[in-house]
Amino acid sequence: MSTTLLEPQTLFGRDWNGAVMTPEEYDSIREYDDNYRYELIHGVVIVSPIPGPKEAGPNEFLGYLLVKYQMEHSSGRSLDLTLAEQYVRTLDSRRRADRLIWTGLGRKPRVKHDLPKIAIEFVSAGRRNRRRDYIEKRDEYLALGLAEYWIIDRFHRIMTVCRAGQPDVVVPESEVYRTPLLPGFELPLSRLLTLADELDDEPDED
Repeated sequence: MSTTLLEPQTLFGRDWNGAVMTPEEYDSIREYDDNYRYELIHGVVIVSPIPGPKEAGPNEFLGYLLVKYQMEHSSGRSLDLTLAEQYVRTLDSRRRADRLIWTGLGRKPRVKHDLPKIAIEFVSAGRRNRRRDYIEKRDEYLALGLAEYWIIDRFHRIMTVCRAGQPDVVVPESEVYRTPLLPGFELPLSRLLTLADELDDEPDED
């Protein structure tokens, strides 16, 4: 389905999956069905279910750890802002990241204009989702200039850290991850994975 700019009264929802749209048309959307998650991928609208408990719960806990670091750690000022469910804007796409982190600005970022330093994805079930998280988003985020991309994979019990021009770093469940972008911050991967284990199951996808 090809579109022009949406009428102001148009409710954006599941039926728009597969629509062809420019970034400007996509950015003009104001009314949408919040039972779904939306992305614009190379000019095509992708509509998917909102994240389930096994993704949303660990993501919220990660947000808590980051804000606690920001408020309590002596180097916490290095974290400017972290937000869940935000867009990363490229020339022809609007990729929705599970979490973004801005560091090193020394001020609150302009979310739509200041490039984050770190993007984070919690891997969803299904081969298509795995390819998206491990390959497509990795290539686009690093090409855009993000410093790090974290892929948290509850299925393989690992976290993969991607950096441009460097080999990926695989962090096993038993380890704590540290990054120079957030001096003194420690991410205990096992706590995120344990929380995912404790939450309700989601139906697997092909």
